Amino acid sequence: MDDGASGAHTSQTHGSQGGTVTDTRGQQTQAASPLPGERQPQQSGGPYHPPQAYQTQGGNASAVRRPRTGARTTPRVRKARLRVSKADPWSVMKVSFLLSIALGVCTIVASAVLWMVMDAMGVFSTVGGTIAEATGSNESNGFDLQSFLSLPNVLLFATVIAVIDVVLATALATLGAFIYNLSAGFVGGVELTLAEDE
Repeated sequence: MDDGASGAHTSQTHGSQGGTVTDTRGQQTQAASPLPGERQPQQSGGPYHPPQAYQTQGGNASAVRRPRTGARTTPRVRKARLRVSKADPWSVMKVSFLLSIALGVCTIVASAVLWMVMDAMGVFSTVGGTIAEATGSNESNGFDLQSFLSLPNVLLFATVIAVIDVVLATALATLGAFIYNLSAGFVGGVELTLAEDE
């Protein structure tokens, strides 16, 4: 039978027991739920707009998301790993010569200042008198420490030590540069890690 009021197509059949079976399957179709991973069909024919991860305030799509003021970013320090593969013996000799001259001048000045301080404190007179009494006899007065450790003698001795230091330091530094170059050919040299100063 057709029911004009409802507009649905229903059919009735008689079963074996004399009952009535009504078929309500008609034009009514329900939207099947999508399977996991499937995209739902779009209702409109416009372009696809992905969902926004962060909701804009006030519904304004042109609003710019501001970063958090409390977040502190750590500066990135650049590092470079370098290797000293060779040392120039000529440059090493020049630098070591100048440094040894500066060290020799400091030695002479320090010796003069130390002698003046000890002389002002009376160290030479006291120690000199004690040594003169210990080494003296009836014929001689003993060893005179004050004349031996006079300022000219101390400065002369300090100058000789400074000159020897200049020669030895320059020669040893130059020889060390040659030895380093030979050893760097086998082991690759000294590796340095340099970091950029912030």
